[in-house]
Amino acid sequence: MTQTIQGRVSREKRGAIMLIGLDRTAKRNAFDLALLDDLCRAYGEFERDSQARVALVFAHGEHFTAGLDLANVAAQFAAGWQIPEGGCDPWGVFGGPRVSKPVIVAAKGYCYTIGIELMLASDINLCASNTRFAQMEVQRGIFPFGGATLRMHQAAGWGNAMRWLLTGDEFDAHEAYRLNLVQEVLASEDLMPRALFLAERIAAQAPLGVAATLASARLAVTQGEAAAAAQLHETVVRLMGSDDAREGVRAMLERRPGDFKGS
Repeated sequence: MTQTIQGRVSREKRGAIMLIGLDRTAKRNAFDLALLDDLCRAYGEFERDSQARVALVFAHGEHFTAGLDLANVAAQFAAGWQIPEGGCDPWGVFGGPRVSKPVIVAAKGYCYTIGIELMLASDINLCASNTRFAQMEVQRGIFPFGGATLRMHQAAGWGNAMRWLLTGDEFDAHEAYRLNLVQEVLASEDLMPRALFLAERIAAQAPLGVAATLASARLAVTQGEAAAAAQLHETVVRLMGSDDAREGVRAMLERRPGDFKGS
């Protein structure tokens, strides 16, 4: 187990899991430029780490994030903020590469604006029962530009999404569950243990199969079902010839968990 803090984001390896922790607690983890850049770099490190199979994004302190620190970031976004060199785009809308491996988010306390959009771009989301959400950009003279206009209606339906995007009103964890923004609502003390459990379950599966599942599903969302269907045969042929697929058959016949190497 190793833990480092670089700038605004901590990194910790627990086996095949990389824990990525927002760490600007004095400002309720509001995103300034340093936090934006450092989170992108942490995602890039996760993508390049061949031993890291799942990322778990959480927050130090009481709150996931109070959203964008507009006083700090407005001028840079007006000029055109870009993903820093070596980073990956956690939101998938700012022009940088995206990670190809699963990301789980565990939110608590405030989860505002760009925090919601981070969840919408992730793969599994959990929250504590005390979490408060708000996509309040319209109350600040701007609009949700981190992906909410692209993805919230896909998860929640058009009317449900517009109810919150067009008012900027705050909603609670149970509404987030109803909107399909989160998959589970937990007591605060159970949040991280449950998130780690799910990360460990995913990390135990065949990495090539997990990556192919993510890639196929994302292709269906971004380019349509036909585009994803066109790739299925080529992908299954490639995976069927892998060591992991052979190990999967052996494990099934021997009635034991698979020991997958990602090859």
